[in-house]
Amino acid sequence: MSISRFAVPVLAAAVLLPVAPAIAAADGLSWQLCSAVAKGWDPGDHRTECAQVPVPLDYADPGGPKIDIAVSRVRASGDRTGPAVLLNPGGPGQSGLGMPGDLADSRAGGIGVHHDLVGFDPRGVGYSADLPCPGDTTEPDPSLPEKEQARQAAERAAAANRACVDAHPAFVRNLTTPTIARDLDRIREALGEDKIGYYGVSWGTALGAQYRTMFDAHVDKMLLDSVMPPDLNVTAMDDGQTTAGENTFHDFASWIARYDAVYHFGTTEPEVAKALLGLRAELTAHPRGDVDGATVNGMLANPRRDWADLAKQLALIRAGGTPATSRKPQPRLGWDGEPYAFNHFQQTALLCTESPSPRDFETVWQHRLDRKKRLPVAGGYGLYEQLCVGWPLPARPWAFTPGTSPLQLVGHTYEPVTPIGWALAMRGRIGGALMTIEDDAHGSLSSLPCADAAVTFFDTGMTTSASCAGAPIPAP
Repeated sequence: MSISRFAVPVLAAAVLLPVAPAIAAADGLSWQLCSAVAKGWDPGDHRTECAQVPVPLDYADPGGPKIDIAVSRVRASGDRTGPAVLLNPGGPGQSGLGMPGDLADSRAGGIGVHHDLVGFDPRGVGYSADLPCPGDTTEPDPSLPEKEQARQAAERAAAANRACVDAHPAFVRNLTTPTIARDLDRIREALGEDKIGYYGVSWGTALGAQYRTMFDAHVDKMLLDSVMPPDLNVTAMDDGQTTAGENTFHDFASWIARYDAVYHFGTTEPEVAKALLGLRAELTAHPRGDVDGATVNGMLANPRRDWADLAKQLALIRAGGTPATSRKPQPRLGWDGEPYAFNHFQQTALLCTESPSPRDFETVWQHRLDRKKRLPVAGGYGLYEQLCVGWPLPARPWAFTPGTSPLQLVGHTYEPVTPIGWALAMRGRIGGALMTIEDDAHGSLSSLPCADAAVTFFDTGMTTSASCAGAPIPAP
């Protein structure tokens, strides 16, 4: 299933093409097949329904301008005995309209037997008044030193951000997690539900924690997978992610050492790490065509599922060969990969408006240098702090509190995107039981056999603190 993102005027309703009759619903929403009304929707999807929920642009002015929040639904496949479960895949900036179908087809699909699965596009994304704020993607002058290239890119991005804030001040001021939590509650009301379930992944866990803080009485059960920290600070996020990435490098070196008969980099982790860093240094000083030190570095802190292939490529490079695909580090769009509907500006607005992090380039650049010195492999991969250089709005930090509704947290022992320490910190702040998955995969619960625990949780409220095996690392 794919969704094509399209821009609409900020204060207008997100466009759905009204070509199919509405499906009658007790909740009062005009449900229509998404394939009939949503531009770019998979025409073969005859299961997912779409509707729109009007919400205030600014909740401080409830009688003022409105925007429409696009919602989607896959109806319960069996007897609907529980409330709807609302879903968010994270980002921020990522569309959630496809998530009901994705979850229904996953190992956690049993949640949808007794519950309707409901997704939505957060304001500023996809079909929900997608904010048309393209950034400046002009490449910096390659003749400049690295720092000046970074400064030029940061200043161009900051200017584009300021232009968007100036053009849509009311909209951008209301791109916050509490505002989106209020939108979530308007969806609950439109569905006619007194309580809702909630399943959030990545940034969606912060949205869940915010909703539970504000509307705990309306939470039936909540599951948060790959958990954000309870206090948002993009400096700390970059520190946590790059530290986890450096740990991944050493785990990778340990794994290669176990297979020295195959790869011949050494029989211990220190030997392998030294050999890999030596190969990086050699190719930094003496590149071979498209293969240079950055090529090697881009292979050193990757997911476990890629280790066998990457070790083979590294051995080929050491022997003087050229890998099938010379991979240099690429910037990630967000914690959830490359989604089919993503708004980069919405992500920047949410992260920077809610993070009390530095806004000046010199401080951010020094933090980058400090990380690279401390973390020689992953230290240069920090992504989020640089987004906030020049951000013009003051910080409004998160303030999550505990609740009484059933809460299941899910953390991943080796994950670099949302490190396990964040889940532990969130549990300390808001409570809940923490299930631990022994993998490094972001939001992988729904793809594993232990997704049964999620089905049981939404059906019964029974939480677990058990450990769950992740997918095995492929052999050489």
